[in-house]
Amino acid sequence: MFQLAVVGKTNSGKSTFFSAATLVDAEIASRPFVTIKPNRGVAYLRAKCPCKEFGVTCQPRNSKCVGGTRLIPIDVIDVAGLVPGAHLGRGLGNQFLDDLIRADALIHVVDAAGATDEQGNPTQPGTRDPVQDVRFFETELEFWLLGILKRGMEAARGRLRQPGGDIAAILHDRLSGLGIGLESMKSILKEHPIGPDSDDDALLRFVSELRKVSRPIVIAANKMDLPHAAENLERLRQTFPDELIIPVSAEAELALRRAAEKGMVSYTPGDPDFQITGSLAEPQKKALELIKQKVLKPYGSTGVQETIDRTVYDFLNMVVVYPVASHTHLTDTKGAVLPDAHILPPGTTIRELAYRIHTDIGEKFVGAIDARTKRKLGEDHVLKNGDVIEILTSR
Repeated sequence: MFQLAVVGKTNSGKSTFFSAATLVDAEIASRPFVTIKPNRGVAYLRAKCPCKEFGVTCQPRNSKCVGGTRLIPIDVIDVAGLVPGAHLGRGLGNQFLDDLIRADALIHVVDAAGATDEQGNPTQPGTRDPVQDVRFFETELEFWLLGILKRGMEAARGRLRQPGGDIAAILHDRLSGLGIGLESMKSILKEHPIGPDSDDDALLRFVSELRKVSRPIVIAANKMDLPHAAENLERLRQTFPDELIIPVSAEAELALRRAAEKGMVSYTPGDPDFQITGSLAEPQKKALELIKQKVLKPYGSTGVQETIDRTVYDFLNMVVVYPVASHTHLTDTKGAVLPDAHILPPGTTIRELAYRIHTDIGEKFVGAIDARTKRKLGEDHVLKNGDVIEILTSR
């Protein structure tokens, strides 16, 4: 399953973000190292379900549909909090960094209000500059990758010194656990060449680019309901203009989702508003009104669901595709309508989708039909977001 990792400095609100996204009861407290072992849960990516466009009633199997919005499960982990020197094993650093190895992208939850110090202890809002937290996190990650790179190069030193040795292929082999493609490795080496005798500065320049490709990071600027958060958000955006930075109040999202669970409000994650549907005490009404005034009105949502959606769509450029066995009835072989939604990397071809569904389907693939245009498509046709595709196979 596609996986996101929720990361950040200890006590930045990442476990609250995780709980708000998944409704898994992670322990939440105002002290460092609340999370020791990674929490695991399922969040949902929002996608436009084709059911309304085609005028059919869908029967989701690997996802669910709510009012024409398909909710597709995504694996999310909340890993141990990070402190300076994590790459040297300080805090829970080694465990934290090792837990990131299988994630497709990282959501860095930053205390935008500056209400926690370098070590993750609570302070007054405005005390800490969140720009420093972003920089220290990226530095720790890069030094961790530097250690992996050095160990890989040391193990392959003989091969790297051979005349005509293919350094891209060698590093691709040694760093396979990072999920870097060979072409991406070649591209990085072209801009930042390294060899067995490169110094740390050259290796760090290479690693910095490697980090951007292998572990893309989205910044969730959390605690936007607290003082100083708005001004810090602007400074974050000015300092890191190329980063995707989303204003978030994980605490507000968690409160709304819990209230919705109890029937107190009608609320769908990601919505810009909610409706009170149950009987509430006056303190509860005031708390919900504060969420509306301090979070929903100025930012359009709590930012939690937006962070998940934009990480997948805008940052990773993933697409959602609906394969069927009949393009006329939009059913699978058992008659279920639009049963499955697949999250796919950009550039995925129809044949690759066929293999993803089942090896036999990939091996027997002969073509496909676009359910909208009724056009026959070849094996190298690149899939687009929202495609509904019948895959044709030989008997």
